[in-house]
Amino acid sequence: MSNDTLALAQTLIARRSLTPDDSGCQEILITRLEKLGFNVERLRFGEVDNLWARRGSTGPVLCFAGHTDVVPTGPLEQWNSEPFTPTIREGRLYGRGAADMKTSLAAFITAIAAFVTMHKDHNGSIALLITSDEEGPAVNGTVKVVEILKARGELLDYCIVGEPTCMDELGDTIKNGRRGSLSGNLTIKGIQGHIAYPHLAKNPIHLVAPAIAELAQTQWDDGNEYFPPTTWHISNINGGTGATNVIPGAVNMLFNFRFSTASTVDSLQTHVHSILDRHGLDYDLKWELSGKPFLTPKAELANAMSRAIQSVTGIEPQLSTSGGTSDGRFIADICAQLIEFGPCNATIHKLNENVAVSDIERLAEIYQLTIAHLLVDKI
Repeated sequence: MSNDTLALAQTLIARRSLTPDDSGCQEILITRLEKLGFNVERLRFGEVDNLWARRGSTGPVLCFAGHTDVVPTGPLEQWNSEPFTPTIREGRLYGRGAADMKTSLAAFITAIAAFVTMHKDHNGSIALLITSDEEGPAVNGTVKVVEILKARGELLDYCIVGEPTCMDELGDTIKNGRRGSLSGNLTIKGIQGHIAYPHLAKNPIHLVAPAIAELAQTQWDDGNEYFPPTTWHISNINGGTGATNVIPGAVNMLFNFRFSTASTVDSLQTHVHSILDRHGLDYDLKWELSGKPFLTPKAELANAMSRAIQSVTGIEPQLSTSGGTSDGRFIADICAQLIEFGPCNATIHKLNENVAVSDIERLAEIYQLTIAHLLVDKI
C-alpha cells in the first residue's frame, strides 16, 4: 500500500465536509471503488449524501461503515495550522477529521484494494456503507440506508465501523458493543403563587426533590460481562420566573439513561413512572430513544480483527463497550456481528485533531488482514 493511505487521508481531510455536507468526499471514494468492481448506489436524503457499495453477490457479507462528515472546527485562531489543510508535524497528521474518521475511510479503501488485487475471486462479498450524517441529527444517514437494505432482505454477516477506538496506542481497543441512550423530558406541575403565601401555592421543585433523590440512588441493573451498570443522570433542570418572591408553577427536567443489555427500554420507563407515581406527582413525561444497546460476543469477527491487530502491532486488544453511541446502533439491526475499530481517539472533536502518521498504513494493514481472515479459506 506504500503511502497511498496517507495520501488519500490527506485528500479527504482537505474537503470541508462539515455535517451534513459531504463536500465531494464520497465521489472520491466512489471513483476508486468502481475501478475495483463495486456496484455503487448513491442515496441522498435531504441534505445528506450516503453511499452503499458492494462487490460480490454471495455470503458472507463483510461491510465497512463510516462517515465523511466532521464536527465544526472551533476557534480557528487556536489551531496550529488550518484545519482543512492537512499538515504533518513531528510525525503526526493534523486536520479536522484526521482521527474521526477520514483516516479510517482511507484505510478502508486501500485495504480493500490491496486485498482484491491479491484475491480477485475471493469468497463472499465486501461492502461499504458511508454517510455524511453521523455527526449531526443522524436521521437521514445510516438509519435510512439500513431501512432500504432491510426492506430488500440484504443482511450483513460482519460489519467493521471505523470509529476511533484506541486509547493509548493503535490496536489496544476494539469496541464490541455500545450502551443505549434513552432520554426523558419531564415536567412537574405545581401551582404558582406568592412566596409569602405558600399555603396558596404548590412548589413543584419541593415536590419532585424526593423523587429525584430516589431516581439518583436507584440501581437499575448490575450490568454484565461486557457492560457496566446502567446510569441515570439529570442534564438540565429549569423552573421559576426569575423573581425571588414567586413560587414556580412548574419545573422542567431533562435526564438521560446510558443503559446496557441488562435492561430494556420498557423496564426503565416502567420503573421511572412507578417512582414518580409513588410520590404522587402531577407530571408530563416525553421519552426519546436515541439508540438501543448492541453487543457482539467474541466470535469470528472479533477473533479475526484481534489476530490481525496482533500480527501488525504485537498488541493483544481488549474488547470494550465504553463511550457514546455510533451508527453501529442502526447497523446492528441487520448485522449478525458488528465491531468498531479505528485509530486513537485522544484528539477527536478537539482543536488540533491529529493521528500518528506511522499508524495510518498499519491501520490499513489491519483491515486488509481482517478481510483475509474472514473471506479466504486458508490464511
